[in-house]
Amino acid sequence: MRVTPFFAAAALALASTFALAAATDSTAGAEQAIRKSLQNLELEVPVESVASSPVSGLYEVKLQGGRVLYASADGQFVMQGYLFQIQDGKPVNLTEKAERLGIAKLINGIPAAEMVVYPAKGETKSHITVFTDTTCPYCHKLHAEVPELNRRGIEVRYVAFPRQGLGSPGDQQLQAVWCSSDRRAAMDKMVEGEEIKAAKCANPVSKQFQLGQSIGVNGTPAIVLESGQVIPGYQPAPQVAKLALAR
Repeated sequence: MRVTPFFAAAALALASTFALAAATDSTAGAEQAIRKSLQNLELEVPVESVASSPVSGLYEVKLQGGRVLYASADGQFVMQGYLFQIQDGKPVNLTEKAERLGIAKLINGIPAAEMVVYPAKGETKSHITVFTDTTCPYCHKLHAEVPELNRRGIEVRYVAFPRQGLGSPGDQQLQAVWCSSDRRAAMDKMVEGEEIKAAKCANPVSKQFQLGQSIGVNGTPAIVLESGQVIPGYQPAPQVAKLALAR
């Protein structure tokens, strides 16, 4: 029997459709099994998505906050750790790349109205988001270098992270800053040791504290680059700018 090019092409397209459907069903089945398995573990952080990884039979599980786990298709094996791919003889950390994307989505999605923002001078070349506490000495040190970062084209966005927990003196101070009519002025004064009085208001301090915890922040300052990379601790302005502007 002679097969015409038309029927050959049609058969190939149909086979591709069946293969895609089978792959979709397989992924859906794996996701269901993995979610059920992780649900039994009672993780504190919800599962955001389950998708195929570059390794056959291994699935990438993204948790809320950007963390990544890996699981077998049946959900019986779960692992946490870095997955590397060797490209041109060099290791590429695929896990870190995936986690940074997740963190960037969360952090860059915070509304400007919920932060204390110090705009760049002239052209805005990049921005950093800093989890800060007004009772933290190294946060004061970094704050003194905000004008230099702004001069280098870096916008500085502050979010609250009371390092001693909710209800601590730092929490009360941060709430006063966020409830002030001029947050930048209140932040500057609070860092300089002046007392700020502001009426109680609805504010995002506790929400931002929980967000910081979800992405692994456990101290201040914690600097998050536009790319989602988290830099724990103080870094001098030239070093921060170099990292923020790297492409």
